[in-house]
Amino acid sequence: MENKKQRGPKSKLGAVLQSLLITAVVGFIYFYVSLPALNLQDSNFYVFVFVLCLVFVISALFTTGFHMDPGGGLKEYFRFIKSQCLPVGILMAALILVGVVGSVISMPLFRASAYRQLLQVEEGDFSTDVKEISFNEIPLLDEDSARYLSTTQMGTIPDMASQFEVAYDSTQINYQGSPVRVAPLEYADLIRWFTNRSNGLPAYIVVDMVSQEVKVVRLPDGQGIKYSPSEPLNRNVMRHLRFQYPTFLFATPSFEIDESGNPWWVCPRVVKTIGLFGGTDIRGAVLMDAVTGECSYHEEVPQWVDRVYLASLIMEQYDYYGTLVHGFINSVFGQRDVKITTEGYNYIALNDDVYMYTGVTSATSDQSNLGFLLCNQRTKETKFYTIPGATEQSARASAEGMVQDQGYRSTFPLLLNISDQPTYFIALKDDRQLVKKYAMVNVGQFNLVGIGDTVAACEQDYLRLLGEKGIAAPEERIETQVSGTVAEIRSAVLDGTTYYFIRLEGEEVFYSLSAVQNPVAILLNAGDLVTIDHAPQAEGESSSILDGYTLTVEGKAAPESIVAPEPSSVPEAGSGTEDWTEVPILS
Repeated sequence: MENKKQRGPKSKLGAVLQSLLITAVVGFIYFYVSLPALNLQDSNFYVFVFVLCLVFVISALFTTGFHMDPGGGLKEYFRFIKSQCLPVGILMAALILVGVVGSVISMPLFRASAYRQLLQVEEGDFSTDVKEISFNEIPLLDEDSARYLSTTQMGTIPDMASQFEVAYDSTQINYQGSPVRVAPLEYADLIRWFTNRSNGLPAYIVVDMVSQEVKVVRLPDGQGIKYSPSEPLNRNVMRHLRFQYPTFLFATPSFEIDESGNPWWVCPRVVKTIGLFGGTDIRGAVLMDAVTGECSYHEEVPQWVDRVYLASLIMEQYDYYGTLVHGFINSVFGQRDVKITTEGYNYIALNDDVYMYTGVTSATSDQSNLGFLLCNQRTKETKFYTIPGATEQSARASAEGMVQDQGYRSTFPLLLNISDQPTYFIALKDDRQLVKKYAMVNVGQFNLVGIGDTVAACEQDYLRLLGEKGIAAPEERIETQVSGTVAEIRSAVLDGTTYYFIRLEGEEVFYSLSAVQNPVAILLNAGDLVTIDHAPQAEGESSSILDGYTLTVEGKAAPESIVAPEPSSVPEAGSGTEDWTEVPILS
């Protein structure tokens, strides 16, 4: 009997240690996979601890040799937990209690004023804050089009196409003064990861949102991107962050490049500012070097970083600001003065920062906008502009109606200032996500729709409509006229439309004219006297091609003076992606 009494405690201690070991192993695997923050404000942390407690209790049932008597039921299990796992049982009950209480005290029902203060909104003056921008600053693509172009470009690079894919998500940033979308590559599958992981991902993609040029930027040998979401083990971005900052909560990291082209992961730090789980906000970001994995936390991020506050978070915070204006009850019943964001958003570049744009409408009607919101994605500086007008969806429908016979689909609008008029700028795409035309829709009068094959032509058509309606004076058209003798004619088929490029005697610049809008260009000969209305040369730039709007033939050349020019290379168009075709000149 004495020997049995001596072995009893040792056996019990051994069972506890064995249960703890099993719990630790399962806990490490769970933590490694799910990556919860060790923070009471993370709901995943409660799940993690609850799983650990559950594993310990189940392990104890087996390691202690527990046998339930027939008919014992749940009472016997609770009796076992009370005698063998009381601290664990208390912890599980405490977790449930804290979670329930924390959720209740974080509800907008009790903290309406705190939720409304998450976002500070100022009134803005549209014509002052949103300056007119030149054509080389207007993003012409949306994310889907940029993704299609990136994937197509990757398919032309044999040494990469079979090993890597373009990441689905891209980030719109300002890079060296231009709006671009950047996206990393990712491993095609686990086998490709295993064979390429030592060198990392060899490149990233840059899509110029203006020229639509796609660049595959190769990184120097030995400096590939080794930390990315496609890494399955320790170099996975979120896993590396979790082990570096175990208590931080993070939003989805964004891929960006600095002004020198170095790749980074911008990882916004999430904080809960209301109660235990409410009032989601951002407090700085961790910048992770995508090559070395080196991390640094910044409460104030550097100027080159463009996206810290995600669009979805900004819209969520504004919805609290707009709906809780007179308290929670009014947001549900009555809804006096309640405003919400519209569906969808876009980006606009202002002052070397990227701003998120979305419309604002009444909660009781979605037929028109009350105004719109601009929010700096780096600083969260937010302004509301009171401009009643059409919703983005109404503007899209108007633009699509202008090309309904061609079946083009519109992108989400971009808000521009055209002649001091708030204007929706919309790209119209075909089924292959290629941009075919452009539209400008007046926010206040969405039946005013300008259409063009180029941005410049679209703007001129739009300004003409504004002038006819008396909204903007006709003389505000940004247009230049030139007359002279045709010295050279070239042609090209771009996206299914024939364009004629005309150079006048004594000039080096070519004027681009669409055959659809100017069919007289088809009959043009060298030596003809013409007048061309065209876009002006951008300030500080020297372009070899200018958009032409209208062509007027003032006089035809004498038959003996008509000489077809010798074939020569076509002038550089700036995009680098067009297919050029020589077309015989008619004589």
